[in-house]
Amino acid sequence: MSSITENVARVRAEIERAALAAGRDPQEIKLVAATKMNDAARVREAIAAGVDICGENRVQEMLEKQARGAYEGAPLHFIGHLQKNKVKQVVGLASLIHGVDSLPLLETISREAQKRGLVQEVLLEVNIGAETSKSGFAPEEIPAALEAASAFGGISVRGLMAIPPICRSPDENRPFFLAMRKLFVDNGRKKYDNVSMDFLSMGMSGDFPAAIACGANMVRVGTAIFGARNYDIDK
Repeated sequence: MSSITENVARVRAEIERAALAAGRDPQEIKLVAATKMNDAARVREAIAAGVDICGENRVQEMLEKQARGAYEGAPLHFIGHLQKNKVKQVVGLASLIHGVDSLPLLETISREAQKRGLVQEVLLEVNIGAETSKSGFAPEEIPAALEAASAFGGISVRGLMAIPPICRSPDENRPFFLAMRKLFVDNGRKKYDNVSMDFLSMGMSGDFPAAIACGANMVRVGTAIFGARNYDIDK
């Protein structure tokens, strides 16, 4: 079985190959280790191996591991679905909240951040595959969402994120990744207060090279770093 250190090196090499093949600088690609269901020791091993960022999906798990010093040495992002009643526990702890999927959630984050006198950075989630099982803004809603976000205090929109539909091969996701890239570029040309299109977060263990080829500069990788998760222990 490969170690976390070996896996991170392998993922880094894949990122470099994909970036160079696309004529891009590998250094501009941020590697987010999706640390769900990995304990503090394994998270610290991933940080030591050189991941850029730790990304947690679950609020309670994030709080437990943060109390154990799991994230020392790396920024912490929240990459899961965030419920409005959990916003207080995430604002100010996660440096970036991925997956802000509605204006009511954005408004809740804004209120909490202003109470604390800080600016919370976020990404807007796009339901790029128009899947009824997933949340997020429809692509055509993004301009209006960014305009609305510009009126909220205490937040800074740093870009977009998406999880495309499950496909049989990574190449099948390319149309979704390319659509996200176009959305990212088109909206990046517009000027809004509190908005800077810096990050396009897309691509996971099975398809991050394809995402990089299509313009991603932030990839969220779990299984390829930590191995397959054992969901039985979560029951």
